[in-house]
Amino acid sequence: MSNRSRFLSSSVGTKVLLAFTGLSLFGFLIVHLIGNLMAVVGPEMFNEYSHKLISNPLIYLAEAGLAALFVLHVFKALTNWAANRNARPYAYRRKDWAGYSSRKTVASTWMIVTGVATFLFVVWHLKTFKFGPWYTVEGHPEVRDLYRLLMEVFANPVYVVGYVVSMGLLLLHLRHGLSSALQSLGMNHPRYNRLILTAGTLLAVVIGGGFALLPIWAYLVGGRS
Repeated sequence: MSNRSRFLSSSVGTKVLLAFTGLSLFGFLIVHLIGNLMAVVGPEMFNEYSHKLISNPLIYLAEAGLAALFVLHVFKALTNWAANRNARPYAYRRKDWAGYSSRKTVASTWMIVTGVATFLFVVWHLKTFKFGPWYTVEGHPEVRDLYRLLMEVFANPVYVVGYVVSMGLLLLHLRHGLSSALQSLGMNHPRYNRLILTAGTLLAVVIGGGFALLPIWAYLVGGRS
């Protein structure tokens, strides 16, 4: 086994890979959120943006790369969780014997749960939208009417609630994951840790809240139309 392979399979290497893949996926979420919010502007802009995106021949390469990042992140997260669990089979307490407070939070404690929930949501999301009904824009049969699909899906309150709850879990996952990723990549200093945690929390709220607002908006607008 090469030195690189040993490093990537080590505890430190696993954390670095988790940080790299996590931050890469976070970058995708920012771009995806911007694209989704175009639906608020109107169906023409949203469908035009979507058509340009999915008709680009490079989209298949981008999707393959994104899928590889996602699978690697999930795999490393599960192996890291299993290694930590085997190394310390007893649950952490809020205070240790010396009386020092634990640094664990709700977000960090439930990372594996929110991660699995996010994985299941991605499968549900792809089935609902990417592989969902194929409507076409009237007069433009080559353009998929994703706006119509979006409004139809979120006309169902069950989908709206499920989506919002999923985004709440994603928010928790990002809240700890962003700060943890930056610290794993070397940004770990007592002077900046609180700032990093605060910035991670704000970014998590923006991403999770932004995605959660879309189904609520679609449900309210669809109900008036």
